[in-house]
Amino acid sequence: MINRILIRIKVLQIVYSYYQNGKGDLKTAENELLFSLQKSYDLYYYLLLLIVDVTNLHRRNLDIRRHKFMPTEEDLHPNTRLVDNRFAAQLEQNEAFRKYISDQSITWANDEDFIKGLLDTILKSDLYAEYLNNPDDSYETDKDFWRAAFKKFICGNENVEEYLQDKSIYWNDDIAIVETFALKTIRQFEEKAGSKQPLLPMFKDNEDKMFATRLFHQSILKGEEYREIINKHLTNWETERIASMDMLIMQIALAEIMTFPTIPVSVTLNEYIDMAKYYSTPKSGHFINGILDSIVNELKSQKLLLKD
Repeated sequence: MINRILIRIKVLQIVYSYYQNGKGDLKTAENELLFSLQKSYDLYYYLLLLIVDVTNLHRRNLDIRRHKFMPTEEDLHPNTRLVDNRFAAQLEQNEAFRKYISDQSITWANDEDFIKGLLDTILKSDLYAEYLNNPDDSYETDKDFWRAAFKKFICGNENVEEYLQDKSIYWNDDIAIVETFALKTIRQFEEKAGSKQPLLPMFKDNEDKMFATRLFHQSILKGEEYREIINKHLTNWETERIASMDMLIMQIALAEIMTFPTIPVSVTLNEYIDMAKYYSTPKSGHFINGILDSIVNELKSQKLLLKD
């Protein structure tokens, strides 16, 4: 689930912190990187758990209304389509899901006002009204409702994102990426899989996990060497006037270019240019592209770089 885009972001954050803290212990910084990646994976489960907890809160609310002193006819016979949603029930009973949230103590138990606000938004929506009136009462309709609701009311919702950022400092730059993986998971669910429906693993494979730690190590251990190479190509720039984040991004990009022979140079350049636009100045992308392109051409001419 944790893709290389997110890994690069995490490596940049931890390398930045490493230098800001005066080049502390490398192993401690590596552990912080792995912990940060673990928190990203936790977020994946927190987002999926929203579906379960919103559904369960609605069930509790309907039960309270049924048992109040003078219930109305609607209180006694409410529409239970949402609480009976087959997809939400399947997710709640998923073996891998239940084990992970139990092992990692993942819960929204202290966030009931947030869950209630999300539930209220859903219940007042046209999407919910259409769901209740949909004559196709099936698993696919149930799943499609939650996929649409997740996309409409959670993904890109500023209030949700602000709440998540306040809940964990590790999620500030993860939310949009992890939301796409939660949506992918909803889409991949199949009724026949029952409680054994596979969820996304933390890493696609061991190679991606190794990518994270190796990129981090090379960025630090060969940092001075890479900075010397960069400085040679800053002939028209005063080094002290270069944004420190630009230097750091180029350092990590160069570590990736020199360390991973199977990753095309163009892929690396595009990824770090995009990161520069977000983490540095508006002009950083163009500047970094020019410097790295110059470095790559020189390395190729010297036969020190043998990939396209």
